Amino acid sequence: MYSKIINSLADLHVAAEELIATFKNDRIFAFYGKMGAGKTTFIQSICRALGSTDNVTSPTFALINEYNTAEFESIFHFDFYRIKDIEEAFDLGYEDYIYSGSYCLIEWPEMIESLLPEKMVEVKIEVHDDETRTITAREI
Repeated sequence: MYSKIINSLADLHVAAEELIATFKNDRIFAFYGKMGAGKTTFIQSICRALGSTDNVTSPTFALINEYNTAEFESIFHFDFYRIKDIEEAFDLGYEDYIYSGSYCLIEWPEMIESLLPEKMVEVKIEVHDDETRTITAREI
């Protein structure tokens, strides 16, 4: 289990490094949180912590972006917010990415719940009234 309170954007880099270190053998991370909770921003920090210098943006319309680490390892970033049905995930070859052994960072995983692997890290971002956030993660 991992938990961290985020008071500012400056805290995200440390949280990203801690999350990766805590779940060092895991590659599938599912990010849950309301719209505007900071899922994409946190994923940017995770990609940096993994050594990517690529421009990390939300794949809202493309559904998937690929980034590379300094060692040319792939990081796949999914955003299923606009998916209309499960068939779209199959059409983009979702399973090939998920079972590739590469990092897969999934926003809006609740849209494809039935396709999620049994073993993954569930990351929840909760926004508080004072605009701080709590990030919790657990292996499921």
